[in-house]
Amino acid sequence: MRKLFLISIGLLIVSTSTFAGGLLTNTNQHVLFLRMLARDASTQIDAVYSNPAGVAFMEDGFHLSLNGQSAFQTRTITSTFAPFVGFGGNATKVYKGEASAPFVPSVFAVYKKDKWAFSANFAITGGGGKATFNEGLGSFESQVAMIPALLRKQGFVADKYSVNSFMEGKQYIFGLQLGATYKITDYLSVFGGARINYVSNAYSGYLKDIQANIGGGDKLVNLNNYFTTLAAGAMAAAEKFEPGSPEYIKYMTDAARASAVAGETADMELDCKQSGWGITPIIGADFKMGKWNVGVKYEFNTKLNVENKTKGTLPAAPADPTKDKFANYRDGVNTPHDIPSLLTVGVSYEILPVLRASVGYHHFFDTHAKMATVQDPATGALVDKHNYIGNGTNEYLAGMEWDICKWAQISAGMQRTKYGVKDNYQSDMSFAVSSYSYGFGAGFNVAKNLKLNVAYFWTDYDKYTKDMSSYNGTGTPGKDVFTRTNKVFGIGLDYKF
Repeated sequence: MRKLFLISIGLLIVSTSTFAGGLLTNTNQHVLFLRMLARDASTQIDAVYSNPAGVAFMEDGFHLSLNGQSAFQTRTITSTFAPFVGFGGNATKVYKGEASAPFVPSVFAVYKKDKWAFSANFAITGGGGKATFNEGLGSFESQVAMIPALLRKQGFVADKYSVNSFMEGKQYIFGLQLGATYKITDYLSVFGGARINYVSNAYSGYLKDIQANIGGGDKLVNLNNYFTTLAAGAMAAAEKFEPGSPEYIKYMTDAARASAVAGETADMELDCKQSGWGITPIIGADFKMGKWNVGVKYEFNTKLNVENKTKGTLPAAPADPTKDKFANYRDGVNTPHDIPSLLTVGVSYEILPVLRASVGYHHFFDTHAKMATVQDPATGALVDKHNYIGNGTNEYLAGMEWDICKWAQISAGMQRTKYGVKDNYQSDMSFAVSSYSYGFGAGFNVAKNLKLNVAYFWTDYDKYTKDMSSYNGTGTPGKDVFTRTNKVFGIGLDYKF
């Protein structure tokens, strides 16, 4: 039973650094991205983020863009594990988490004069919402599902259980980007700048009211209360005998065992907040000639740690700190939370004066970014999570825009995202699933210097199946199937002073 307690509280704690998705960089910062996607060769206001060297080809003056997005996502884990039969009669359970960000703002600004352009951007560059699993997760419940079998080993009759579990997390990475662009020739410009990132995470979760049908039948009892009462009864019985007598030793031993089980099945709660900051250096170049434009951007790896402010009770640290599986999650400890470096390349071509096409490529150097340590399921050793990434993330983008009249444009695009993570990277608290994203929308010139953009964007995710010979360390086989849904609505205003 002691192992059950350690694993359960460990799952609550481990979720603090991985709940929001791990490989997460928000590239959809402007509504123009939502409605066309391939914006890596842009020379409009959204280029401040997607192609900062491209702002050198904007008109002279001050440009401002205000954007708002509403994002809604579900995360679905279908878990199959034989002991789940003890709670609901089905070995397969579906855990669905809902994440929402009703309003995600972003601001873009450019001042262009002759060969120089100075730009700024504020946005939520990572995370951006709250996810709630009202029924907990399979990794939580699988530990409780083992209780009937553990009780049977101790001589009790039990084959059913129940638990009240919950998990909620939110993550925001706020980014302020500043930089300067210089037009070297009529065809070539370069950019240098940086983004200041501030991370603010908060997580909470619990396992409460753990029950089992001790004695068989359909009646379930709270195990903490049951074994607390059992321990008190054994203590009272021991007091009737002389200390040291066989009877006294027997009852005191029974009391100690019952007290241990009571403690291990007590309610467990976690409340953790994390914060930290880091700086991302950024460079870029843009080549524009005739109907062609090529943009390149490189964001360097961001060294970033988050500091834990954890409430709750953790097991005492072992004498050997290298064996402390909770070392990354103790109050006051700093945990790696690097943002991976990013290379983007975009090409745009003007097919007709009213018709433009673009393609783009993104590569995230995920293997270079340090992450929190996780326990290797085979050896039990603590290893950096990025060791379970085979190769970095690749994204392929394409889009088109058509001026349907002098005051309106329509556009559409798509993106293929391909992750390179391995099985041991994936868990129900942190998984990356390859996907196809689509977007469409329109732009309206509502005034001489004012443009309105509207868009709808959605993502179709693949399914990732992870088979385990020892499901979440229980010694019993099982599997998880991961997938998601994602829908985003956006509206923005671009203004030139």
